[in-house]
Amino acid sequence: MNKSLIPVILAGGKGERFWPLSRKHRPKQFLCFNGNNRSLLQATADRLLELTGDWNKLWVVTRADLASGVQEQLPQLPPENLLVEPEGRDTAPALAWATLEVSERYGKNAIIGFFPADHWIGDQTAFQKTLKAATQLASQQASIVTLGIKPSYPATGYGYIEQGESVAQFEQSPAYRVTRFTEKPEQETAEFFLSTGRFSWNSGMFIFKAEVVLQELATHAPEILHPLAEQGVAAYSQIPKQSIDYALIEKTQWAYVLPASFGWDDLGDWKAIERLHKGKGEDENVELANHLGQDTKGTILYASDQKEVIVTIGLEDVIVVRDRDVTLVAHKNRIHEIKQVLQSLQADSRFEELL
Repeated sequence: MNKSLIPVILAGGKGERFWPLSRKHRPKQFLCFNGNNRSLLQATADRLLELTGDWNKLWVVTRADLASGVQEQLPQLPPENLLVEPEGRDTAPALAWATLEVSERYGKNAIIGFFPADHWIGDQTAFQKTLKAATQLASQQASIVTLGIKPSYPATGYGYIEQGESVAQFEQSPAYRVTRFTEKPEQETAEFFLSTGRFSWNSGMFIFKAEVVLQELATHAPEILHPLAEQGVAAYSQIPKQSIDYALIEKTQWAYVLPASFGWDDLGDWKAIERLHKGKGEDENVELANHLGQDTKGTILYASDQKEVIVTIGLEDVIVVRDRDVTLVAHKNRIHEIKQVLQSLQADSRFEELL
């Protein structure tokens, strides 16, 4: 068991693309998708506790309006390890603030890992082995290690990392310097990336020594680090809203990648359910609801109340979601337009309770 890693869970996301199941005060990380009554947040904490063996070394960053939900789901988390942002400012401020707080307690040589709260991991043993390798790399040389996911298909919804020079092996896993990051490529480019064998998906999971990231933030994102170092969380309203990829990871000279295969999905939208629960029968429908279908193919069906029945006729490649007071029906290829729908709902006071 590796006890040198200090894991920080980022649990402030909105999960809007999983609306209507994911809502303002019940975002995606609080939901259960694996059938064992453990939310994504709880499952993330479970697998990280396998490494730390100690709740005192587990940290969570979340927004003020979600703090009580985190405490309810993780009652064993020490209150001082829950960092509450007054407002969401994307991942760069969250990472910078948490790194400052962790280094204050454990010193600047602390090895820190950042993990989104709402991802799915299939092979826990392989995941822990990869984390152990990343921790070894981060402890032995100046590095910001990204866990890369070996792509299984030419996805256009993920960022890609091109691996360069091989530096060493850790736990029989080769580590590489990063040549470049590419955000969500077109289909043809994604197919090329897959064919080369040199690219990994960017998982958004990072492992590093606190001192390295603080030095790099001072160089590449002083407008984020310095106010937080001087004023703490009181500086939040003054700092720019930036992702850690944009603010630091794509700029640092110390970027490394560990390509891994442990079964991973960022559960970005409803189509992810199809990847986790393969369609059954000739019609290849994913049925997470009581469903009676006629001439219905390739459709995802979900109902939060299993007493309700969804009846479909003549549908193909459609998503049907029933949650409390909302029913969503959308073509798979247009599910990304949920954000536009939410903007329309926000503009109409009649629908405030649906958000």
